[in-house]
Amino acid sequence: MVLKPIVNIMLLLATLTAFSQDDLYSSLTIPDDLKKGANAVVRLNEMHVVIESQNKILISLDRVVTVFNEKGNQHLQAGVGYDNHIKVKKIEAVIFDENGEVLKKKKKRDFIDYSAVDGGTLYSDSRVLFLGYTPINYPYTVKFSYEVESVNTAAIPTWRPINSYFLSVEKDSFILNDQANLGLRSKEISFDEFQVKKSTSSNTLSYTISNVPPIKPEDLSPSLNSITPYAMVAVEKFHFNGVDGHAKNWNEFGNWIRNSLLKGRNEVTEKTKQQILDLVKGIDNPIEKAKKVYEFVQNNTRYISVQVGIGGVQPIAALEVDNLKYGDCKGLTNYTQSLLSIAGVKSYYTVVEAGKEIIDFDTDFASLEQGNHIILGIPNNDEMIWLDCTSQIHPFGFIGDFTDDRKVLVIKQDYSEILKTINYPDSINYQFTKADIKLSVDGSINSEVTIKTKGVQYDNRFYIERKSKKDIDEYYKEYWGNVNNLEINDYSFENDKEDVEFTEKIKSRAQNYGSINGDRLIFAPNAFNKNSFIPNRYRNRKLPVEIQRGYLDEDSFSYTIPNEYVIESLPENVSIKNKFGEYFIEFIQDGNKILYNRKLKILKGKYPKLEYDLYRNFRKKISKMDNYKIILKKL
Repeated sequence: MVLKPIVNIMLLLATLTAFSQDDLYSSLTIPDDLKKGANAVVRLNEMHVVIESQNKILISLDRVVTVFNEKGNQHLQAGVGYDNHIKVKKIEAVIFDENGEVLKKKKKRDFIDYSAVDGGTLYSDSRVLFLGYTPINYPYTVKFSYEVESVNTAAIPTWRPINSYFLSVEKDSFILNDQANLGLRSKEISFDEFQVKKSTSSNTLSYTISNVPPIKPEDLSPSLNSITPYAMVAVEKFHFNGVDGHAKNWNEFGNWIRNSLLKGRNEVTEKTKQQILDLVKGIDNPIEKAKKVYEFVQNNTRYISVQVGIGGVQPIAALEVDNLKYGDCKGLTNYTQSLLSIAGVKSYYTVVEAGKEIIDFDTDFASLEQGNHIILGIPNNDEMIWLDCTSQIHPFGFIGDFTDDRKVLVIKQDYSEILKTINYPDSINYQFTKADIKLSVDGSINSEVTIKTKGVQYDNRFYIERKSKKDIDEYYKEYWGNVNNLEINDYSFENDKEDVEFTEKIKSRAQNYGSINGDRLIFAPNAFNKNSFIPNRYRNRKLPVEIQRGYLDEDSFSYTIPNEYVIESLPENVSIKNKFGEYFIEFIQDGNKILYNRKLKILKGKYPKLEYDLYRNFRKKISKMDNYKIILKKL
């Protein structure tokens, strides 16, 4: 009689648990506000991290994701990397239909096992286990789980629950227990704005976020990383690939990288050493020596890609790169630094968060999880010259928009510090377009166009010279998509790597560019640099405005008009100047020629969301005036 109530309670709990699990795997139970505008929903993402000792960390993940459409497939994130220091103890997945019924079960043997390296054998042990699944119907749900054991307590995952647009989050938790008392450190960003629940002590922490609708991207908004919550976690005493370490700030962290990961990895063959000494013989200027060495590396090595999170942070020894002639960013940077040392040039191994979006290192929190790329810094008086040793085509000292204008960790001999890479100001990101255009009576145009670019605009265009003739032809037809019936007759390029300036000279023809209406010939003077970009309109803008890089365009077009026509109407000259930039156009008649001069300057800056409409109106005016027409009348 006593057991009956207990049995009933147990049955009730089992029923409730089963109901809860069914809810988790059925897409029908997802709240409407999480489905609206979402390509996928993270039903549950629960990561447990247990640090058992300085060289043993256990990480387990349970992740349940419901996918609504093809674009949502990327949000499964059903994979994990491993190597000689990271062991996958368990990995499995279960796939459900929209009602929560099981479609497939996947064990470890069913996962795709592939190399994390794009070519080469330097990291032959770096691999990825990945769920390969092609859905037949949508929506569907995947429960993905793994357990990983690693010696690398230096690389505790960053908790970033909102890592993509159009992805809602029902529940995401991160739980860590530092059983070894290694000195737990953490830093939380944007927790209050997203009502993150947290619980921390000297050796434990717990974060949970719930019921977050999808964030939709908005034109000119800051990077998603800068507006969503995340937590960085590290321990003061740690281990990495056989090497113990201790660090609680960037200086100590940099010292550990220099003394434990880089030391003793700078030897090259005697043959290469002599080549470098011969190469710089008779050169006293260290920067001129560095140019020779950089050119040597570009001509004698190639880059291989190692996926983020795999391959570690320790570079392959310079001797291996010297023999094999390839490496990843770490290996090539260490190799270049080794050669520069032979040449008597000081340089600094530098860790950076690379990408088109400018992402800074956190100056107050040192951790191995920050940074995904390595570059080299060469001191030059009060400046630093930056080299990306993975590029075979970039000019010496030019890093473009992949690593520009951001805080990085510079590893120095006496101390390591956070510095900022070069900023390319608005006026340096320059493009000048000159065009001599002959307009015929039938409305066709024959043109000779010269384009010169510098700064980030150089970075956006200098690769053209490496394209095939067919691709170049298609490139200009797309770039000048406003010119119908365009034919590219001839082109030539000049890549001035010393001044970092790229020059394009293009001869072209286009039939019916101007339209004939009775005895009038009408055409748009801005044929070769029309800016039609207008940011999207939002009824309720949610995000602030950020223009990460500004630029300056100047254009000078000369039109020779047919003798059979005279000018009936020219647009008015325009000059606009505001906090976002400048716009200027003028029209000058010179005999049978019309001179069209134009200037557009967009300024880098951050603005509140309330000023978005002002910026959008500025761009609307530019687009409208770039479409101005000139009217000619037949004699």
